[in-house]
Amino acid sequence: MTEKPETGALIAVLTRAKHVAVSTGAGISAESGIPTFRGKEGLWKKYRAEELATPTAFTQNPELVWEFYEWRRGIIAEKVPNPGHKVLARWENVFPVFSLITQNIDGLHQKAGSTDMLELHGNIWKLRCTEEGTVSENHQTPLEEVPPLCPDCGALLRPHVVWFGESLSPTVLHKAFQLSSECDVMFVIGTSALVQPAASLPLSAAEAGAKIVEINPDPTPLTPYADFSFRGKAGEILPLIDEELKKELQSKKG
Repeated sequence: MTEKPETGALIAVLTRAKHVAVSTGAGISAESGIPTFRGKEGLWKKYRAEELATPTAFTQNPELVWEFYEWRRGIIAEKVPNPGHKVLARWENVFPVFSLITQNIDGLHQKAGSTDMLELHGNIWKLRCTEEGTVSENHQTPLEEVPPLCPDCGALLRPHVVWFGESLSPTVLHKAFQLSSECDVMFVIGTSALVQPAASLPLSAAEAGAKIVEINPDPTPLTPYADFSFRGKAGEILPLIDEELKKELQSKKG
């Protein structure tokens, strides 16, 4: 691949890194066959995701919104992590400090073995009580009842995700910016670098002196600011980087 010379320079940086952070977007999940739910493949019945994934839609018709999420959960349940997800899970045990920040709600990072991550937009496999705010995990597909009700108080449960028009959790967001500003290297993978506030995380890292590594099939607004920029799929490029990193770390041990 044409990236090999640049990969070599990156390996030198990674072997010295004390804290590596990663920010992932929809692209890494698309490689596992999860549709983005926008554009042509995003149509569901006669609705668009932006019309259903809102607090207003849920208030007006919770059953319809839950039917939409049931459909999504059914699709996601059949998908498996790709090699990119698996490399990131392995890196938890490679670097002294490793932080994974994701915009994805599909749970594929957990399926791949990642145990510690910040989910900026929530998780489709978690349900939240609209009265008490308690959060539970439920992987049933289909759910026993639609819409589901809280087993404790009987109130409606909603998907524990951030909908259009809602703010991200201030606690999660603060932690994401803190980790970004503390890392030596930040990977930005499969994201358009357009969706705020996630798009600001690598800029925060760069301002603090971190090296920025972008992996994406197409150039993005972040590309001019990246120290290393790889055009391609994360599922192909991350394993290449990982193999070279393994060799370098092994040679240092030897």
